[in-house]
Amino acid sequence: MLDLAPLARFGDRVATGLLDVTSDPAALDSRGFWAVAADFEGGLTCARFAAVRQEPVPAPVPGAWHGPGVGDWTSSLDRAAYTAAVRRIRERIATGEVYQANLCRVLSAPLTPGADVDALTALLARGNPAPYAGTIRLPGHGVEIATASPELFLRRAGRVVESGPIKGTGRTEDDLLPKDYAENVMIVDLVRNDLGRVCATGSVTVPDLCAVEKHPGLVHLVSTVRGELREGAGWAELLGAAFPPGSVTGAPKSSALRIIDELETAPRGPYCGGIGWVDADRGTGELAVGIRTFWIDRGEGVLRFGTGAGITWGSDPEGEWRETELKAARLLAVASGTYEVSGGTLT
Repeated sequence: MLDLAPLARFGDRVATGLLDVTSDPAALDSRGFWAVAADFEGGLTCARFAAVRQEPVPAPVPGAWHGPGVGDWTSSLDRAAYTAAVRRIRERIATGEVYQANLCRVLSAPLTPGADVDALTALLARGNPAPYAGTIRLPGHGVEIATASPELFLRRAGRVVESGPIKGTGRTEDDLLPKDYAENVMIVDLVRNDLGRVCATGSVTVPDLCAVEKHPGLVHLVSTVRGELREGAGWAELLGAAFPPGSVTGAPKSSALRIIDELETAPRGPYCGGIGWVDADRGTGELAVGIRTFWIDRGEGVLRFGTGAGITWGSDPEGEWRETELKAARLLAVASGTYEVSGGTLT
């Protein structure tokens, strides 16, 4: 077994001293501080830690991370397969089976056996800072994740819950198309319905719709959906209603999931799942959508990364492929150790 102590980082919050691990979401309403990793396919790992301290992400240590070269990555769907799948989704939209579906591909590259995901975290914090960055390192439980997610899946403060779906991506605001705005509105409606299943009647609102947010190398359209949990509903019910995140599935969600299962050739794992923390003692928590996310597969000896795009009737297959490339390019450069920031190389 790799000799790396269990650890979780979320912003400047660091958790150590693993106490227990469970797949029961009801534990998140018990006691203690939990790191949470939910796979897109439904697997859930909740890890309770004994100690939590404030500490900034450490600076990269030269030589601590030996990442794959930018050219070492292979894709579960190549360009031809991806664009063909986009065309098939458009055919499904034409027949009314679905309005939008998120199509993803998983990239894989060989990794040095002793690689530490926390060393990658140090690079990501400087090469691609993100509002919901997080790391969960549990080698003994098959969970080693570093995310630079820009997207809020679920935030909870007592009974108040909030989601921040992202739909619409461009290099600049001028690149955003009518298709991007329509896509965002569709997913906001889906998230409203998801939260409405566990929130008090009339409490679900949309404080922000299609706000433009700037992130490293690109812009997104982001909306906010908020509600108040009904009496008796907790994390188990909330995750049951909202998972997997609507922004990375499609609408209607059930139809989109069937199409995803048919067209994608690799499991998404933590990519497009939920990654974050829950403080059960305070009744608070924050889970990101697991996009812009790396994870280590020790069994295969590889590092994985996912990228995708939302497909609508207005989608251009080549344009959607380029969007997946745009979302991946900066992160893969950071992971290779060749992305330059402030005039220096992150190695």
